[in-house]
Amino acid sequence: MNHGKMELQEIIDRTVAAYAPLVKASSEAYWEGTTTGSAAAFERYAEINRKIAELFSDSRTFGELRRIRESGSVTEPLMRRQLEELYNAFLSRQSDKSLLNAIIDKETELERKYAAFRADFRGSRINDNEVERLLRTSSDSAELRDVWEAHKAVGREVARDVLDVVRLRNRLADMLGFTNYHSMSLMLSGEKPREVELLMNEVDELSRDSFAAVKAELDEAMARRCGITREELRPWHYQGRFFQEAPDLYPVDFDKYYKGRDLERLTIDYYRSIGLDVEPMMRRSDLYPREGKNQHAFCIDMDCMGDVRVLCNLTDNERWMETMLHEFGHAAYSVGHDSNPELPFLLREAAGIFTTEGVAMMFGRLSRNPEWMRLNLGISAEEAARIAPDCRRAARLSQLVQARFMQVVYRFEKAMYADPEQDLNALWRDLVEKYQLLTYPEGRNEPDWAAKIHIALYPCYYHNYQMGELFASQMHRYIVENITRSGNLASDSYTGCPEVGRWLSEKIFAPGKLYPWNEMISRATGEKLTAAYWAAEVR
Repeated sequence: MNHGKMELQEIIDRTVAAYAPLVKASSEAYWEGTTTGSAAAFERYAEINRKIAELFSDSRTFGELRRIRESGSVTEPLMRRQLEELYNAFLSRQSDKSLLNAIIDKETELERKYAAFRADFRGSRINDNEVERLLRTSSDSAELRDVWEAHKAVGREVARDVLDVVRLRNRLADMLGFTNYHSMSLMLSGEKPREVELLMNEVDELSRDSFAAVKAELDEAMARRCGITREELRPWHYQGRFFQEAPDLYPVDFDKYYKGRDLERLTIDYYRSIGLDVEPMMRRSDLYPREGKNQHAFCIDMDCMGDVRVLCNLTDNERWMETMLHEFGHAAYSVGHDSNPELPFLLREAAGIFTTEGVAMMFGRLSRNPEWMRLNLGISAEEAARIAPDCRRAARLSQLVQARFMQVVYRFEKAMYADPEQDLNALWRDLVEKYQLLTYPEGRNEPDWAAKIHIALYPCYYHNYQMGELFASQMHRYIVENITRSGNLASDSYTGCPEVGRWLSEKIFAPGKLYPWNEMISRATGEKLTAAYWAAEVR
């Protein structure tokens, strides 16, 4: 072993020895805080994250890593990958300790505020599930407006804090030599800002005309449903808080197929049929709503050693079936790289942020797949055939609606970090009107952008959802053509094909971050990430 490799291994060993226990402690505090709303747990979470920041802010160790990196003495691929991961982790924290702590404190306070918020709707506190139910089922414009505005009130509560943390993040990026936090985030996660920009521009171009056509159809249906003219349509008429999910345009009542069904059992049985066991993760998870609990859904890898959990707020409808399939796709991915004994601790993550999203999205799509519903819900072949055309139209609509909202968030964040002092309310409104073709409420000047939790707490992330959709379509094409060999691109669900789980485990999950994401994708599917297969599905 050459001197540089020996020196690097010593740094890795001592860093992981200190870091691994902090990862577990941080995850445990976060889990307690998000499942209970405990202020003490969130404070503990913040304190542990301050310790993590302190560990990676050590300038002496960073100097050693920079010297080793610049010397070029480490050439063995496994060590080189660990060097890059460790170098970036230290680089992102080479700033004033008080600044890092200020960011952590502000983020923790925002976590608490989002977790505690409940919409005040006509004198009653209601959770996000109830907000979504009213927006999806009511046809009373006054009621729809009231519940939409009640939910958006969280923006007023947190906007100042969000803007504060944006400024702090930009200060951090500036100290580290980056243009702003947005470009820093992409570059440190292995993405090039210009490449992401070109990709998002391509998706915009590929989806623009198709979306405009289906949006016109949607406008006619929503206006008819609410007994108003198309000119009177506003954001609250589109059956969701942000118009990020497809409204019920086609005559398939997906929720009826899931009413009274055990979503846990359906998830376990499906994944088992393709050779993936998610039941152990399910038993450690927290899946049902209660007061004080985070209202969203996420998967968390507690220790990079196999303790993977999911938080949900289940009710027996299609949205939560999709969420279960999605989140346990993340879980299977995490356990897959955690359990690879040949993978070093520092590489026990997905190859790219969006690759785990892609796996989760590929499985999440199945909740509206008629073949999956036939094989897993037991609907008849006749029923599956009857609803199949509308299922396909609904899937296309879903992809288009999501793609346009992803454009809004990506472009909003890019512009916000470039100039956080601009009129962000107007910026959000203009992007919503341009990319989602919505008519914003006249005279409304509210920080509705701050109601989107990702902007505050999962910054510069949203484009990864779009890249994930591209990857999901690419994996689906590969599976259908090379593993199930069904030729059924429209509705193959892989049910009962354990070879799919084996391919995923070996080619996608187990490598973790051993390879750069595009190399991993090329090794798994035979080609680098492409938008071609996604585009073919939405045109």
